[in-house]
Amino acid sequence: MADTSARTLRLLTLLQSHRFWPGEDLSARLGISARTLRRDVDRLRELGYPVEARRGVDGGYQLAAGAALPPLVIDDEEAVALAVGLQAAADGAVEGLAEASVRALAKVVQVMPARLRRRMEALRTVTVPAGWRGDGGNDAARIDPDALTAVALACRDTERLRFQYGTADGRAGERHTEPHHLVRLGRRWYLVAYDLTRHDWRTFRLDRLTAPAPTGAHFLPRTLPATDAAEFVRAGLSGQSRPHRVEVLLDAPAETVRQRIGTWAEIEELDEDRCRILMNSESLDWPAMAIGSLDIDFRVVSPPELTALLATWGERFTRCTRPDQQAESAP
Repeated sequence: MADTSARTLRLLTLLQSHRFWPGEDLSARLGISARTLRRDVDRLRELGYPVEARRGVDGGYQLAAGAALPPLVIDDEEAVALAVGLQAAADGAVEGLAEASVRALAKVVQVMPARLRRRMEALRTVTVPAGWRGDGGNDAARIDPDALTAVALACRDTERLRFQYGTADGRAGERHTEPHHLVRLGRRWYLVAYDLTRHDWRTFRLDRLTAPAPTGAHFLPRTLPATDAAEFVRAGLSGQSRPHRVEVLLDAPAETVRQRIGTWAEIEELDEDRCRILMNSESLDWPAMAIGSLDIDFRVVSPPELTALLATWGERFTRCTRPDQQAESAP
């Protein structure tokens, strides 16, 4: 019975990993006959999983969408990623998601093995969510989940950490640090730490950090020269040059605009019916899309490149919506 249950779970994992599986491939993967495979599929259906079968030479199985969400089988990395993502949603300001995220997070944590709960708790307790104000980067950066976990554990356990780090200008070298906190800013992660080689506080982007190695040496935490780690990271980023400083005037109350994109820009109230948006951005595409999504009249103050970009977009949209253009595009 134990072997049958384990095989059924393995079958479920395979069905969840691909949209369609040929029957022969599934039988070969599981080391069972076609008849046994059919029995295992029937067992999954009894448990509420909507497994569809396709007959014929190209026959096989796929897991379809059902009327209700059945239990999911996920691996260790997926479980930690799910918990971290739910925590981020619970900390966010997206209306209607925070409460549901907290409930889902509680269910996930409750059934987590101790080893995974330790990793998830380490990430949660040492991470400071900072939102997207001040441009934390427009592009998502790839981070090794094992490296992220190792850094989080070192922060939590106040353990000195060595790692390889590559700077923006291409230089690389080993860093010996006393890790303080992780900061999630926009779509990037940052480590705030005291650099024992340079004898000063530093911010490290995790996508540039490799081979983190805890040393086993513990330390007494130093006093961070900022209100919190998020403020320290923001201050460092604001000191970096950005290609574009965006300023736009909007004919709408500041609170209305703040509720929609306030975490991505600075909103200044001019009067009860007008406000100003200020952004630092590496690309003008994002400000153009954000401002356009507001459905509010506005005027660009700077930079002139944003005005030119909007004019180009406007010409394209107008051209694509002309009757003659639509007729040419019709099949």
